[in-house]
Amino acid sequence: MTDRPSRAWAFGDNIDTDVLAPGRLMKLSPEELARHCLEAVNPEFAQSVRPGDIVVAGRNFGLGSSREQAAVSLRILGVKAVLAKSFARIFFRNAINLGLPAIVFDETDAVSDGDEVELDRRRQRLLNRSRNASFELPPQAPAIAQILDAGGLVPLLERRLKREA
Repeated sequence: MTDRPSRAWAFGDNIDTDVLAPGRLMKLSPEELARHCLEAVNPEFAQSVRPGDIVVAGRNFGLGSSREQAAVSLRILGVKAVLAKSFARIFFRNAINLGLPAIVFDETDAVSDGDEVELDRRRQRLLNRSRNASFELPPQAPAIAQILDAGGLVPLLERRLKREA
């Protein structure tokens, strides 16, 4: 199933958790903190991103502290997925656990800021309508796909417990 076209928000390498969820603002509510997501590299991002948009980045996305708020902020803003050449391990795990697809994608240079894209996670495809180009995405491990399909680790575990009860 393919959703409506999304806007791509392109970022470079080494986007750290302090850019995603600034440490100086950790006392704010999650919703208020999300309003500052990525403002150090794109001051318009948090105010302009729409639900279903996709973040595309270079290498080492989410490096830095293990703060879960980095992935939470993207979820609150409605980001559908993050595609990057590589991820910091803790960010990757936090994103998956929260139901935010974090997809390794070597072709991030083929997606520019503002491109109209369609992500079909089930078919493992990304269509860049702006460039009339289609890309195959790497397969996800079944356990990761199961967590994402459930909307995150907690919803998956709640469903399992409910079935067992």
